[in-house]
Amino acid sequence: MTAARLHEIVGRFASCRVAVLGDFFLDKYLDTDPELAEISVETGRAAHQVIAIRTSPGAAGTIVNNLASLGAGEVHALGVRGDDGEGYDLEKALAGRGCRTGDLMVVPGRFTPTYLKPRNMREPGLAGEHDRYDTKNRTPMLRDAEDAVLERLERLLPRLDAVAVEDQVEEADCGVVTTRVRARLAEIGRLHPEKVIWADSRSRSGLFRNVVIKVNAREALKRAFRPGANEPEDADVVRAMAGLRARTGRPVFVTAGTRGVWVSDPAPALVRAVRVPEPTDPTGAGDSATAGALLALCAGATPPEAALVANLVASITVQQLATTGTARPDELGPRLEMWLSQT
Repeated sequence: MTAARLHEIVGRFASCRVAVLGDFFLDKYLDTDPELAEISVETGRAAHQVIAIRTSPGAAGTIVNNLASLGAGEVHALGVRGDDGEGYDLEKALAGRGCRTGDLMVVPGRFTPTYLKPRNMREPGLAGEHDRYDTKNRTPMLRDAEDAVLERLERLLPRLDAVAVEDQVEEADCGVVTTRVRARLAEIGRLHPEKVIWADSRSRSGLFRNVVIKVNAREALKRAFRPGANEPEDADVVRAMAGLRARTGRPVFVTAGTRGVWVSDPAPALVRAVRVPEPTDPTGAGDSATAGALLALCAGATPPEAALVANLVASITVQQLATTGTARPDELGPRLEMWLSQT
């Protein structure tokens, strides 16, 4: 890719209209200072002292963060949140990024999924993180909420160029992307091939049809071929991609960490990553890559070009420690120069 071609692609981001459908989490960081720790009089256990609380939209919200930061013209949140404080914080943060939140529905009785991350403020990066506490829904999505998601998707669809689907919750039908929602997305993909429908699923990539999918290399092998692959061989990744491509009928993107992104079309190829110095923090890197690739496809990029844009974006976000990072359009040009210099 040349600098001129990247500029052309990025220049079209502002015309892209995207809905992010799926599981919106709240990333909630509790910054603690170990020098202020006390001993509880009641229990005799350590009482860690929180000196700052930071919140950020996570999972589907991380995609929103990066779409907004990269300059997408219009971003809609389509999903479910609880009637709780975490839901209030989540919606406020999304709206603060320019995201339209009218289709993020409040459902009493459901949690707002939350990743609670206590951390030692004096230790940068992952080394400072304590054990995480996760809050998520472990009962099936209510039928009325599922119907409302589908109805709002239909209403939004005519004005959209793309739908980014984030299937984060691993428990079947307990998140927003239920069996019925997935079936409707397959139908939309069949009827509207001009729209970019992109799905990222932790557990069910092989069940999507007629949409672009993004999957981690180890997950691709685990789901499609042999379980427990730790360091996938290139030939195995290519074979897994072919199987997934045959099922979905659309391009397949397979992330491979510091190696880069595999892409299935026009022929299987690894688009190498930008090499950046340590320390790095991979939190949210996959979702930031999704935002970059999705916007690039909307802007007319080929799948290999979109994979490169994904790598450029991720190389920026992983250098932002102890937070879910974002990338700006003006940062992509210098990263392309870095990538080209590493040949």
